[in-house]
Amino acid sequence: MQRRAVTAVLAAAALLLTAGCSSGDGGTAGGGDTSASPSGTAASSPPTGAAEQTPPAKGSVKVVRTVATGLNSPWGLAPLTDGDLLVSSRDEATITRVDGKTGRKTELGEVPGVSPAGEGGLLGIALSPEYASDHMIYAYFTSASDNRVVRMIYDERKPAGQQLGAPDTVFRGIPKGMIHNGGRIAFGPDRMLYAGTGESGDTGLSQDKESLGGKILRLTPDGEPAPGNPFPGSAVYSYGHRNVQGLAWDGKQRLFASEFGQNTWDELNAIEPGANYGWPEAEGRSDDSAFKNPVEQWSTDEASPSGIAYAEGSIWMAGLRGERLWRIPLKGTEASADPQAFLEGEYGRLRTVAAAGGDKLWLVTSNTDGRGNPKKGDDRILELEVS
Repeated sequence: MQRRAVTAVLAAAALLLTAGCSSGDGGTAGGGDTSASPSGTAASSPPTGAAEQTPPAKGSVKVVRTVATGLNSPWGLAPLTDGDLLVSSRDEATITRVDGKTGRKTELGEVPGVSPAGEGGLLGIALSPEYASDHMIYAYFTSASDNRVVRMIYDERKPAGQQLGAPDTVFRGIPKGMIHNGGRIAFGPDRMLYAGTGESGDTGLSQDKESLGGKILRLTPDGEPAPGNPFPGSAVYSYGHRNVQGLAWDGKQRLFASEFGQNTWDELNAIEPGANYGWPEAEGRSDDSAFKNPVEQWSTDEASPSGIAYAEGSIWMAGLRGERLWRIPLKGTEASADPQAFLEGEYGRLRTVAAAGGDKLWLVTSNTDGRGNPKKGDDRILELEVS
């Protein structure tokens, strides 16, 4: 892995801008969201010291409205403070701004260097913790040689289609494949960048702590291994994963991640630094004390999970092959009641769910990714009210 600092030109551009304006998707083939959001995003977590309450065993989901339609292979989602949304297209390698009120779409531009194929392409996006001043968008994508993380200035003053600055590569060398490219990125409450990776179809990478495949990585915004990581000098935060697709933090700043199983069990995991989550020796729960067991597990036809978000005391998990939204009520890092399924089969494959503040969520469908059955209006973004 390599990292390079932002160039002087990029830094100067950011300064001027500041002065001017404020799957595998199925189980057999197989965040972003941060509930404790950085500056520049819409949602925020309760204070760490807030009293922790167990949510009711049964919850509810109401589709408030369809925010936008006609999206092609949407993958990552980043809410802005004004209520608008940035969404990435996996196959077109573009980032589009969606007006949160009208659904009007404005293309920011195409991200150069993306090589879409299979499950790879332009995947997760996240806003810089200093977005209000630096206007940086981070993106995880598949190139011709690897998966990598880049950052780009978003300049709203330029014409549509030309608003993205040249990408600056902050981290590279994540294994790529036709399957299991991971792709979810999110800034945590500690303002560090977390990235979920896949083992690219090479199962041996997951248990290899020297490999970046099948891991959750923790980086500084500049792409260095973050201070306090469990393995000195390494970006690896947890290992033994198959294909991490969702990242979210609860109100106590605890990290959770969703993960594709192979033929038997998909997982929701509570992530601990340095912990081994078992793949390929274990799929789902195991009697081996060397591996950390999932919070919950599902058959692959019920889930094949992608994005997750935290709201109203529960993790909400989007299902691709399962075509449903799962609610997992929490007490600490354990489920406090059986998971509930909502919207089963109503909107097809569900890719990304993101906190929208309070009891609201954004939900992105994924029927134009080559594995769904697109209907008129697909793909779309929905606004949900949950409890």
